[in-house]
Amino acid sequence: MMDQRYTEILTNPGTVKLADIPVMEYREFLAFTDLLMGEEGTHCVAYMVVPLKDRYRFICCMAADENHAVVLFSHEQPLHPLPSLQSVTAKHFQFHVFEREIHEQFGIEFPGHPWLKPIRYPFDRADQSRVMNNYPFYASEGEELHEVGVGPIHAGIIEPGHFRFICHGERVLHLEIHLGYQHRGVERLFAEKQGILSQSILAESIAGDTAVGHALAYAGVIESLAGMMVSKQLSMERVIALELERIAIHIGDTAALCTDIAYQFGQVVNEALRTVIINTTQRWCGNRFGKGLIRPGGSNYPLMPDIAAEILKNLENVEKRYLQATDRIFSLPSVLGRFEGTGKLSTMQATLIGAVGMAARSSGMYRDIRWSHPFAAYTGHPFEPVMLHKGDVWSRAMLRKLEVVKSIEIIRELIKKFTIYDLRFTNEDSTNQNSEINHKPEIADGTSEINHKPEIVNRKSEIVNPIYDPTLAPSSLAISLVEGWRGEICHIALTDDAGKIIHYKAKDPSLHNWLALALAVRNQEISDFPLCNKSFNLSYCGNDV
Repeated sequence: MMDQRYTEILTNPGTVKLADIPVMEYREFLAFTDLLMGEEGTHCVAYMVVPLKDRYRFICCMAADENHAVVLFSHEQPLHPLPSLQSVTAKHFQFHVFEREIHEQFGIEFPGHPWLKPIRYPFDRADQSRVMNNYPFYASEGEELHEVGVGPIHAGIIEPGHFRFICHGERVLHLEIHLGYQHRGVERLFAEKQGILSQSILAESIAGDTAVGHALAYAGVIESLAGMMVSKQLSMERVIALELERIAIHIGDTAALCTDIAYQFGQVVNEALRTVIINTTQRWCGNRFGKGLIRPGGSNYPLMPDIAAEILKNLENVEKRYLQATDRIFSLPSVLGRFEGTGKLSTMQATLIGAVGMAARSSGMYRDIRWSHPFAAYTGHPFEPVMLHKGDVWSRAMLRKLEVVKSIEIIRELIKKFTIYDLRFTNEDSTNQNSEINHKPEIADGTSEINHKPEIVNRKSEIVNPIYDPTLAPSSLAISLVEGWRGEICHIALTDDAGKIIHYKAKDPSLHNWLALALAVRNQEISDFPLCNKSFNLSYCGNDV
C-alpha cells in the first residue's frame, strides 16, 4: 500500500500535481522528516514556503539518492497569527539555511534554531530593520584575540562579500561569512517575466560561471511542465556542453590555486588551457560561457560535424598538456607542502551541513546528481562519481584533475554512443566526407594514442528549434536537478490553474557550501584563507538570488 504521507518523483526532471503533494500536521511533518533523514544518502534539496491567499504552504523536497527519487511532502500554517514552528535544524543541521531563508522572507520563527541570521537581505524581507550594517556577527572577547575584516569590496573584480575572522595571533578561531550585497530578486523575476526566452536568459545569469548548468536546470523544469520529449541528440549535446563547462572551470581553478601559492608555471599553463576550452564553447555557440546554447525543447546551435570534430581535437590537446602540468604540480614538494593538510573539511562536517558537489566528494561523501538522479544523456550513460576522503586543499585540487579526465572521457563516449554521426579517424589530408565507415576498434576506448585527425561525417538527425510558447501543466510543481561543476543545482516552478508560473526557486550549490569554507579555515593560519577560498571557489551571486 502506498504511503499517504508523501509523493515521489522518479524522473529528473519531473512534475506532480500540487493536489497530489500530501499535507501533514506539523508534528507529523517533523516525525517524517526525521525518518527520511535516517536513511542513507537522503538529503534536503529544497524546503520553501508558498504564500497562498489564506495560508502558508511549506513544501519539502528530499532527494533519496539510493532510490534515485525525490520525495515531496508538506504542511500548512495560517497567515495570522504568524507561525512559530519547532526547528528542524535543531536535530538535522543541514536545514539551517532553509529555515533562515524562510525566517528572513516571512518572519516565521523557528524555536530551537541555533541562529536565524539573514542570508540575502531581499528588498521584500519581513523585517526591514535588518540591514547590512547591523548584521549579527558572532563575537568572542579576550585580550589575546583580535578581529580581521576582509571585504565586501575586494582588491580585484570578484563579487562583494564580507569575511570577518576572529584570530588568536595568526590562527583563525572563527570565520563569519556575510553575503547578500547583491540580492537581485531573481526568483521573483521568474514569476514576473513569463516569456520563455526572458526566463532562459535570466537562468543563465544566476551564476555567470555556471550558465550552462542553470540554463539546463531551467530547461528541465519547462520541458517537464510542458510534457516535451527531448531527443537523444539534444540530450547528448547538453551533457557535452555541461562537461565542457566543468572542464573549463576546473582547469581555471587549478590555475588559481597555483596563483595563490606563487607557482607561476602551473598558473600560466592552466590559464592557457582553460582558454582553449572556453574558446571551443564560443566556436560552438558564439559565447565563451555557453550562453544561448541551452533552450527548452531544442537548440539554436546544434552540434554540427565540424564543431564536434573540433571538440575532440581540442580535448585531445588539452588532456595531454593538462595531465603533464598536473603531474608536475602534484609531485612538487613545495606545492604539496601548501596543499596537504590545509583547510580540512571532515566527512562528518560535510554530512552535517549538507555539503554538495566537489566539497562533498572531496570529503568522502558519495554525492553526485549524475549518479543519484540522472538527467539528460546521463539516463542512458551510467555514471560513477570520483570521490576522495582527506577533505583538504589537496583533495579539492586533485578532484578537479580527476574530474577533468572523466569529463573528457564522457564527451568522447557520448559523441560515439548516440550514433548521430559516423565517426572515423583519417589522415590530415583526407577530404572524403561521404564514406560510410564504422568505428575502428583500436580507438573504441577513446584514447588519443593514434595521431589522426577526427573527422565526423553524415549527420543523420533533424535540427529541432527551441520552443518558446509551450503550454504548461496547470496547478503543478516541477523540479529539475543538475550536477553543475560546483555541485547540486535545483530549480523548482509552481503553476496556477492557468499554467502560469507563480512561484520559482533556484538554488546554487554555493548556498550549502559557504559554511564548508568557514569550517575549513578553523585552526588555519589566516594567510591560508585565500588558498582555502580558491579551493572551494563558491559563488557570491549564486547565494544572492
